[in-house]
Amino acid sequence: MANENVDAVFITSKANVYYISNYYTDPHERLVAVYITKSGDTTLIVPAMEKADALASGWKGDILTYSDSENPWELFAQHVNNHPPLSIGIEKNHMTVERQEALQGILPSCRFKNINELLASLRLLKDQSEYKLLKQAAQLADLGVKTGIESIEAGKGELEIVAQIEYILKQQGIRDMSFSTMVLSGQKTASPHGTPSLDQINSGDLVLFDLGVVFEGYCSDITRTVAYQSISQKQEDIYNTVLTAQQKAIDAVKSDTDIGLLNRIARSHIKEAGYGNYFTHRLGHGIGIDVHEYPSLNSNNTLKIQKGMSFTIEPGIYVPHIGGVRIEDQVFVTKEGPELLTKYPKELQIIK
Repeated sequence: MANENVDAVFITSKANVYYISNYYTDPHERLVAVYITKSGDTTLIVPAMEKADALASGWKGDILTYSDSENPWELFAQHVNNHPPLSIGIEKNHMTVERQEALQGILPSCRFKNINELLASLRLLKDQSEYKLLKQAAQLADLGVKTGIESIEAGKGELEIVAQIEYILKQQGIRDMSFSTMVLSGQKTASPHGTPSLDQINSGDLVLFDLGVVFEGYCSDITRTVAYQSISQKQEDIYNTVLTAQQKAIDAVKSDTDIGLLNRIARSHIKEAGYGNYFTHRLGHGIGIDVHEYPSLNSNNTLKIQKGMSFTIEPGIYVPHIGGVRIEDQVFVTKEGPELLTKYPKELQIIK
């Protein structure tokens, strides 16, 4: 905060509130925030009905609560009345205009500064406790893919398989998925962000699974693509090209290497195979409390790879009228190199 030249920070995103306070909640429309001053005073702002849960999470600072009939901004104004900050760091990628105006209204002389990058940098390198949570989340993602692949049979719909995956994971104690579980078949696999439906799986279809879970606040993410009953030579060529591109990128994960190099390596292999125009997204993304977080694995990112980073590597080729293949793993950078947290097999499977 001293380096950013701010007197205080007002943090409102669910992920950053959890990272700083250890209190994990979905506030919906209600205000949940952490207020920290440069001198080290800390305040957690939560609805009164969540006070017991917030204290149970281990929060040791001040706690400011409000009922549904009270205005939390008026209570916060009273809280800072004796020492109003002249500058506050906020998350501009999360805070709404309405909330910033409310803050400005009670602190009219205050200057606001964006601290998105500061918070992202704090969360960039995971410690050992975070590593363990990410690893457990990844193991459950493996189970999800295994369940989905074992559920494939003629006439079964995509959403029916989604339901089976999530049923099994809920039996393991998983309440939330990292994102909407994706099961796509046939030509729909050529859409990187397609939507599962009642469409049935047919012989000769590629079937793409993309899923992840939230385990004790930390996310996982895995993609696997299989073939049902048969596969064309073109589809097999696409699959092998993606698999090789992914492995080349994984092999390049080394400390002090530009993270953008991984994208360029995978993209170069896919381009040389003649599919350059069909790899339409970045190579991957950081993952932690948020399923998509810093850093972005795009070609221009010059950030150096460091021990403790966690990100996905997920090249894909998507050819209209033929189908698409994506293979994604969750990588954790150790001092020895890349560790794959997701371990479900990637060799081409033709499900009979």
